Amino acid sequence: MIPLLGSNKRLCDGISRRDLLHVGGLGCFGVGMTDFLRWKSNAFAAEAAPSPEITANFGKAKACILLFLFGSPPQHETFDPKPEAPVEVQGEMKAIPTSVPGLDICEGLPKSARIMDRVTVIRSMTHPYPLHGVAYALTGMPTYTPAIEAKPRDPQHWPFLGSVVDYLERPARGQPAAAIPRNMGLPWLMGSKCDLAPLAGPYAAFLGNTYDPVWTDFDGKGTRVVPKLSDGQTNDVIDPFGGCEPTGKFRLSATTPLPEMSTGRFELRQSLLSQFDDRRKWLDSHSGVSTWADHRQSAYSMLSAGRIRDALDIHQESPEMRDRYGMTLFGQSCLAARRLVEAGGRFVSVFWDPFGPFGGSCWDTHANHYPRLKDYLLPVFDQSYAALILDLEQRGLLDETLVLVLSEHGRTPKIDSKPRGAARHHWSRAYSAVMAGGGVAKGRVVGRTDESGGDVASNPFSPKDVLATSLHLLGIDPHAAVPDRLGRPVVAAGDGIVRTDVL
Repeated sequence: MIPLLGSNKRLCDGISRRDLLHVGGLGCFGVGMTDFLRWKSNAFAAEAAPSPEITANFGKAKACILLFLFGSPPQHETFDPKPEAPVEVQGEMKAIPTSVPGLDICEGLPKSARIMDRVTVIRSMTHPYPLHGVAYALTGMPTYTPAIEAKPRDPQHWPFLGSVVDYLERPARGQPAAAIPRNMGLPWLMGSKCDLAPLAGPYAAFLGNTYDPVWTDFDGKGTRVVPKLSDGQTNDVIDPFGGCEPTGKFRLSATTPLPEMSTGRFELRQSLLSQFDDRRKWLDSHSGVSTWADHRQSAYSMLSAGRIRDALDIHQESPEMRDRYGMTLFGQSCLAARRLVEAGGRFVSVFWDPFGPFGGSCWDTHANHYPRLKDYLLPVFDQSYAALILDLEQRGLLDETLVLVLSEHGRTPKIDSKPRGAARHHWSRAYSAVMAGGGVAKGRVVGRTDESGGDVASNPFSPKDVLATSLHLLGIDPHAAVPDRLGRPVVAAGDGIVRTDVL
């Protein structure tokens, strides 16, 4: 290679400008940027031997269940109470001990307190964007702006964690599609049941719509009026997240053939399409047709196999088990998620999502903070989350199922007493997350906040670190590259690193 003199300044990924000029020369020999980045990655891996914790836990999770609490819970009234702080910080709710000595959580989570010896609490989550940035929290995108928050298909977005898993584990051409889609979302397309358009976040972005989550829908009515979001909300919201009818069902329209479509007609159509394909195999090299063929293969798999329909049929569970999770949409979604991973699902997301008026069912407590937490949000989450962890454990699935509890950010350390019911507002400098199962440590607390719970005092933890660590536990290289819209390789987890302190 021809040596190049001059500045050896390095870019943010460690590649020098001199290296980039070398790449241009390598192109003459048929070597491109992708090959170069792979060589750099391999060289780095050879220099930095992984720690025993990293090696031992790679791929321990066969599945992942993501519980996303849209609107952002307050760290003080969940997993990082401040019992010694002044009342304007501590608030109305007190701390209670848990099954882990020295670890206290909010009194509104008594069932969760009994299972803290099965999980790791991260108290030092932090980032610079106090916005409803689901896309920032769940993708590797390096920066964020509210201008793209309501634009799910904006080209600046990066792919959702579940979409990355789906893309990197896609079967080779000709291989059968999975009976359970690798990337599923419950209970419905995020944001589709409120009075605003769906927000960005759980989409495949530049990987293409093929790798968007496969969403269910829920047929069932709510049974209770939940506390209002604010005094400005005049209508009552009968919210299924607060309570739903036992007769409610999850459905996936792709798994229900039309009534007039007999088995014979279905098989005949398959045969005809196969004959057309035999005459047009040259089209397989065209990306659009290949993508269409992948869609068709997945659709056939779901139509002709009953496993996904059975997994979504929560009515196969005993009434006692359903009651254990709570007869709420969040609880029944958690139960369906357990059934999906038990049936072979790889990545299942449950979004606690706005219903009716924007925020009518979510955690965005700019007013009526304590009534909503005490009478609605905390009791529902507490019952469902504890039931999910214990159910997975009793079935021998917890050690191989990664369970994530995430949100966009936290809430202000000081209470705003002006709105009725008080308020805490957006805050991203310090907040909490919880990880469990699939190679995650048990009974551990990672990171610490200051006396007000407003800033990280030790061991800051980025949302990108959660992504990288989750990929690692799922047996995927956290530095794996995926192609952007121009075909350039980008690291799917952004600048996140695998955190051994949660392993």
